[in-house]
Amino acid sequence: MFSFFKKKFSSAPAPATTEVPSAPAVQAPAAAPTVAEVPLPPPAAPLPTSSLIGSALVAPIAIPEPSATPPERQKWLDKLKAGLGKTASSISGVFGGSQIDEALYEDLEGALLMADAGVAATEHLTSALRKKVKASGVTHPTALKNILIAELTELLHPLQKPLVIGQHTPTVIMVAGVNGAGKTTSIGKLTKHLADSNASVLLAAADTFRAAAREQLTVWADRNTVEIVSQEGGDPAAVSYDSVTAGKARGKDVVLIDTAGRLPTQLHLMEELKKIKRVIGKAESTAPHEVLLVIDGNTGQNAVAQVKAFDDALGLTGLIVTKLDGTAKGGVLAAIARERPIPVYFIGVGEKLDELETFNAREFAQALLA
Repeated sequence: MFSFFKKKFSSAPAPATTEVPSAPAVQAPAAAPTVAEVPLPPPAAPLPTSSLIGSALVAPIAIPEPSATPPERQKWLDKLKAGLGKTASSISGVFGGSQIDEALYEDLEGALLMADAGVAATEHLTSALRKKVKASGVTHPTALKNILIAELTELLHPLQKPLVIGQHTPTVIMVAGVNGAGKTTSIGKLTKHLADSNASVLLAAADTFRAAAREQLTVWADRNTVEIVSQEGGDPAAVSYDSVTAGKARGKDVVLIDTAGRLPTQLHLMEELKKIKRVIGKAESTAPHEVLLVIDGNTGQNAVAQVKAFDDALGLTGLIVTKLDGTAKGGVLAAIARERPIPVYFIGVGEKLDELETFNAREFAQALLA
């Protein structure tokens, strides 16, 4: 299965590197009139760049990406391409002509803006295309589309970063987001990924603002067979403090804290979020180690405004982008990359537990422009 997380410990020595000798040359029989050249077997696909969470420990190393996409990943990519299909079709239609001219650039700008890429990202991409076309001398729209995929990949690449678990025990993750963004559901999915990687997880039901939030998180805890700290009508900061303390006492790998959904314009609730972060720091001086924001991929440029507001208030370390499964246009990630490049740890395409995956810049660019 595709590996989603890295675990690092400062005391762990780097693994020794063993060089594998090339296969010996094949000697032809003495009696044969001719010798057929036997090619060496292709190299095995590289292992994922991750370590195990739990008893075994492998330090992450830099290795090339595998050339073949694992079946599970390909299945999920097919869902992503289907979810972004309308946007991809709209942008691809721009390249249906026979020549690259000013009309094509104007149509492309319109298509990117309609895809929620935003003005800054659209201008950046089209300007880069013009320069590449002038330098390379390409004349066919298909070649221009391939250049666009490469430029979008480069723009999105700063967002491609893995979530690292294990540098702290427990790793305390605070999750925020507006109501309806899929925050609690994303926490359930993230819990599954962590549990699948043999990480022990403790959930904290600090969303005491919404009546059904505690019950919903309890359902996710039951599905993933993990523990939960919950207090009916309790103070969110107090629940967060108790959860971090309990996580330390029980030796948990991760404490996931679900906070109340709120709009960035609700200043009193944003102040409460800041309080929760401060109180978490009293329970563990280095925490929270991750502050994640869940954003709905359907909200377009409003998602960029949310990222900026929550980042200013909390200092975000990562994003989870949800609901890229039909109506979302997808271009908002380009806008985020240009205006507030905070890592996108995961993207989601549905409600099922297995419909949350790590973000890959090139995969996303290809899905958006296929």
